[in-house]
Amino acid sequence: MTTRRKSFGSDNHAGAHPEILRAIADANVGDAVPYGADEWTMRATNELCAAFGARGAFLVFNGSAANVLGMSLLLRPFEAVICAESSHLNVDECGATERLLGNKLLTVPSPDGKLTPELIASRLTGRGDEHRAQPRVVEIAQVTELGTCYSLAELERLAAFCKAESLYLFMDGARLANAAAHLDCGLADLAANVDMLSFGGTKNGALAAEAVIVMRDELIADTPFHRKQLLQLGSKMRYAAAQFAALLEDKLWLRSAQHANAMALRLAAGVAEIPGVAVRYPVQSNAVFAELHPDHIAALQRDWTFYAWNEAENVVRWMTAFDTSHSDVDIFLAAIRATNPAGG
Repeated sequence: MTTRRKSFGSDNHAGAHPEILRAIADANVGDAVPYGADEWTMRATNELCAAFGARGAFLVFNGSAANVLGMSLLLRPFEAVICAESSHLNVDECGATERLLGNKLLTVPSPDGKLTPELIASRLTGRGDEHRAQPRVVEIAQVTELGTCYSLAELERLAAFCKAESLYLFMDGARLANAAAHLDCGLADLAANVDMLSFGGTKNGALAAEAVIVMRDELIADTPFHRKQLLQLGSKMRYAAAQFAALLEDKLWLRSAQHANAMALRLAAGVAEIPGVAVRYPVQSNAVFAELHPDHIAALQRDWTFYAWNEAENVVRWMTAFDTSHSDVDIFLAAIRATNPAGG
């Protein structure tokens, strides 16, 4: 069932963008060759490669699949992934990498969700020891699970460190559009220093459409086979491809992300004026993390949908989307004020 009030639970809760739905309808005319040999897929993947400066682009159904496919191309069975403890790869994918690939995740606590060369170095012990899983990939998220963004300088520093240590760098880009909007940069700028990344469509107005972007020539040949084995080769791929073509046309991906980010900033500015509510992390995307009294959380959740992110510390996550309106934010802010125990 749909909710009558705007959900602040996730950008996944939003429907599909009208321009995306029109693109799907346009692709639904007549027959087309399956498995990506159609004109929509050729167009979309070529445009994705041009936008990222990439060697190849491969469409999949969801973000977890994009991450697992990426890991499968970068790892041998005895190798490991260094990632933030809070990463989606570690927390929210039900052990998919471990089960499907058999690779170990080496997690690192990170207060803001971001890795640094120093944090990565802490997990490089045991290299060359046949009893230990060997670190091979560093996985980062842009935007992180805490709503923060790596600057371009931080990405350059990570890439230089990984290259010096013979590590691949993979970027989970489920909300990459929001990072580009925040940093005011192009997709190619974000991809320039990584070996492989994903580009999320689902959280930005698409449905069941994600892309794996391959930046290195030597990884291209194996990707189609890995995608097939991991159950991500779509027969009617034109429908996913049409969505990416629509996202890229007139930079719909950027316009939608800019709006979502702006609504998060509006929400953060509003709650900053409410006693007893504290924003936990910098608002650099479409996520606002806030600390509230537990009674305040419970009162709000009677009428509104959002996640209690860290119940031990009374931190919630409020997320905006491409279709969040100024009115949605203002009505929610009014509810936060009205249910605030500290305001009585």
